[in-house]
Amino acid sequence: MADDEVKKEHINAIVNEIKKDEHVKVETAAAVAEEAKDQEKKEEKKAEEKEVKEKEEEKKAEEEKKNEATKEPKKEQKKMKAIQYSSYGGGASALKHVEIPVPIPKKDEVLIKTLAVSINPVDLKVQSGLFRPLYPKAFPCVPSSDIAGEVVEVGFEVKNFKAGDKVVAMLNAFVGGGLAEYVVAKESMTVQRPPEMTPAEAAGLPVAGLAAYQALTVHAVQLAKLGNIHVTATCGARNIELVKSLGADEVLDYKTPEGAALKSPSGKKYNAIIQCAPPIPWSTFASNLTSHGKVIELTPGPKAYWAYAVKKVTFSKKQLVPMFVAPKLDHFAFLVKTMKEGKLKTVIDSRFPFSKTEEAWAKSAEGHATGKIIVEFE
Repeated sequence: MADDEVKKEHINAIVNEIKKDEHVKVETAAAVAEEAKDQEKKEEKKAEEKEVKEKEEEKKAEEEKKNEATKEPKKEQKKMKAIQYSSYGGGASALKHVEIPVPIPKKDEVLIKTLAVSINPVDLKVQSGLFRPLYPKAFPCVPSSDIAGEVVEVGFEVKNFKAGDKVVAMLNAFVGGGLAEYVVAKESMTVQRPPEMTPAEAAGLPVAGLAAYQALTVHAVQLAKLGNIHVTATCGARNIELVKSLGADEVLDYKTPEGAALKSPSGKKYNAIIQCAPPIPWSTFASNLTSHGKVIELTPGPKAYWAYAVKKVTFSKKQLVPMFVAPKLDHFAFLVKTMKEGKLKTVIDSRFPFSKTEEAWAKSAEGHATGKIIVEFE
């Protein structure tokens, strides 16, 4: 009996173990099934996200395609003919005819189609390297600053000009930009060109006119006290009658001893000497100046600045004043108005087509021009 009980308990224990094992298997199977279900959901979610992303990319591609179809074709920047040099020195032989992009006017600038350009001595000095390393600011450089032409486009802040206006403009003399088919100029240094002025006459005005105007206004008070101004001029023999016709009271041939010494035929001393020719020794000036006379150097070089410094530190009453043109719109407008009224004129030495700019440059370098040298665009 006891043995039967033991056997029964043993059998029950085995059965319980089997049940327990089956339960574990059932639980394990359920867990596996649950995990498989979760994985399936993850796969479904990933597939949905992929589908959404693909649809978004397709939509974006369609929109880009549509925009590309309606988009205006990109315009190539228009090119223009210009003159450049790529290093200091070289004179006329260093000038190159090139094609470069037409400049785009800034908010306060006007784009001008160039008709005429004046070559000034300062243009050659910039090329020679006199103002290095300040100017030119970069190579290659398009030289010249005095231009006349027609406005073709204006910046959005420009108020006084519109396309079609005939104008005369002055660019930065040390930066240049004038010897090109199109130039950009500041509205603040652009003036309407009256029909009485040809493009060549207008182009010859800015630097030369402003230099003369400002050289005189520096001494306006002194000159006003003198009443009538007595003018003595120097030039070559062939230009004496021309200079007289411009209003000079006395004209000296600079090749004669008297002319070279700047001696006035009337024996008068000068309150002011405006020097725009090649350098002259200070001793020549000093003997012809009044006690407080001044020499105004329009084309100053290193020697002029040295003389200016020496006169300052020695408290000399006789002064040499190097002068750069300070562009001012009211001065510029006054000169154009005076020219319109026939009280002022541009004396033109020679004209050259743009294709022969090198010849114009070489002529300017000779230093014997009677008036302005003008480059005209065909």
